[in-house]
Amino acid sequence: MPSSQEPAAELKKAKLKALKLLERMDRTEAQLREKLLRAEFAPELVDQAVEYVKHYGYLDDERYVRNYIEYRKDQKSRRQIEQELQYRKGVSPELIREVYEKLEPADEKLLIRAYLRKKQYDAETCEEKQRQKLIAALARKGFRAGDILSVLREPEE
Repeated sequence: MPSSQEPAAELKKAKLKALKLLERMDRTEAQLREKLLRAEFAPELVDQAVEYVKHYGYLDDERYVRNYIEYRKDQKSRRQIEQELQYRKGVSPELIREVYEKLEPADEKLLIRAYLRKKQYDAETCEEKQRQKLIAALARKGFRAGDILSVLREPEE
């Protein structure tokens, strides 16, 4: 009889651990799975615990992605956010695209202008080498070349 209760007890522990992890901060399904596996729960228990918290709405990747984008869209480029979500948070590119389609697009030119102000860019005094460095830095941040060049060509206010 103890063998039949042991898996039930382990499942309960896995569910409680999942709830505790989500209580502290919202996570993606991939992040939660990784944490539970690191806590040395069997993969089948991890699956059951994830389904349990999903069933009650405690785990929702779409909500996570929407909040992540909304919170960061005024500081980072779309491409930078997409890469963070996909590679650091384990979210599928399809879900990221779906959520972006539902959201109002951020004006990335505003972010480029803010970056240039922060770097004290002055079109009249900036040397070509410095201008190229700014363009390269903005490109690394994920901004499109067309947007970068468009903002750089704008007349000074």
